[in-house]
This record gives sequence, C-alpha cells and structure tokens, in this order.
Amino acid sequence: MITLAIALVFPFAWTLVTSLSPGSNLAEAPDLAKTTWSFASYGKLFTELKMPQYLTNSLIVSLATAALQLITGSMAAYAFARMTFRGRNALFLVYVATMLIPVQVVVVPLFIQLKSFGLNDSYFALIAPSATSALSIFILRQAMLALPSELDEAATIDGAGPLRTFLSVVLPLIRPALGTVAVLVFLGSWNNFLWPLIVIHSDELKTLPLGLSTLQGVYSSDWSVIMAGSIVSILPVLILYVLAQRYFVAGIANTGLK
Repeated sequence: MITLAIALVFPFAWTLVTSLSPGSNLAEAPDLAKTTWSFASYGKLFTELKMPQYLTNSLIVSLATAALQLITGSMAAYAFARMTFRGRNALFLVYVATMLIPVQVVVVPLFIQLKSFGLNDSYFALIAPSATSALSIFILRQAMLALPSELDEAATIDGAGPLRTFLSVVLPLIRPALGTVAVLVFLGSWNNFLWPLIVIHSDELKTLPLGLSTLQGVYSSDWSVIMAGSIVSILPVLILYVLAQRYFVAGIANTGLK
C-alpha cells in the first residue's frame, strides 16, 4: 500500500516542484539541490492571465450543477424508491440504461438544439445539460431503499404527506449519499473539458480546463506556469473532498446495502 501510495503521489509532487521552478523542463526530472524555489509562476498565472475569471466560471458551473443534481436526483430517487406506480421498475431500468450511451453521441444533437434556441455561449448552456444524471438518481435510490419502510408509515400516521416525509425524514437520513453525489458531480463538472470546448466561444465564459488549455503553446510552453495552473485547479476539489470525506466514504460504503 505504501508503494502504491508513493506511485500515486509522485505525479502530483512532480507537478508541485515544477510549478515552483520557473523555466524548468517537464521532460527532465527536477534537481532539488539546484532548484531555485519561486512563486513567480503563480504570480504570472493571476496577473497576466484570466485565471480568476476561469476559476469563478468553474465554481459557478460546478456548484450550480451539483445543486441541481441533488434536487432533481433526490426527488426522482424518492419516486423510484418510496412510491408505487405502474411501470416504475421498467422506467428506472430504461433511465439507468442511458448511462451506457457515450457522451460523444449526444454532444452534436445537444449543441444543435441549444443553438436553435440561441442559448449557446452562456452559463445556461454549461449547466442545463447536466441538471440531472442517471448515476445520481441510482446512488440516491439505493440509499433510500436501505431505509425501513416503517419510517414512512410512522410519518403518515403523524399526518405527514409525501413532501413532508421526503424533506423531514428521508433526506436527513441519506446525507452520506447526498455528500457522495455532491462530490462526484462537482468533480465531474470541474474537470469537464469537451462540452465547454464545444459550446463556449467567448473568453469571459471559459471554464478552468479551457483556460488551462490556452497555456500550452504550439511551439513552446512555459511548463512552470502550466503546472501552477494545474495545482490551482486541484485545490478546490481537494478542499471539497476533505470537508465531505466523512459523508463520501459512508455513502460509498452504504450504497446498495439493505
């Protein structure tokens, strides 16, 4: 496990050292004894480039996407897990089967649809297509199935309707699953490159992955600045994971258990 941990940490350590070594070459291992440590690359990242704007755009898109998926996913999962209606299981299987469709298949039709409504190159185009997800619904449904049905019956006896039961009984008990979904969705949206590349044209709306791609030139690249941008892009996700680690681990461990 120690060997595996070292192998996993090594690329991140190399990235950090390169970001603190202006003018270093990524193809050569840094010589720590001769390295001149400097934060000049980080200063250049925030003064000469639009990194604050890219960070803000990514935060807006990722937080909005995570919030929307928590809302839509939890409501859909509650219907699939706790309500009885004709065709419920068949509909759920069809919905989960959409995860088998590669995102590349729907990119072009989705782009044409948004373009026909004049919604390309906007926050709406970045957020709306990810407002719901079959994976989020699946994780939350599995968490709700693990809850005893007697809780719903007790809430009904006390006069609570489906909405009150959902808000006051079910949601508080699946907080680990909600934390898991929030981390996964935020991470996926934060690192998303293909869809923003297709739908965004103005520099003011570029997200962080698009901004980092502009740092690499055709003939030459300042690798210390590129690695500094990579470190900056990792920090928000790392902070989110540390804050939600307890819920994330519990959500993964409990998913699918009855």
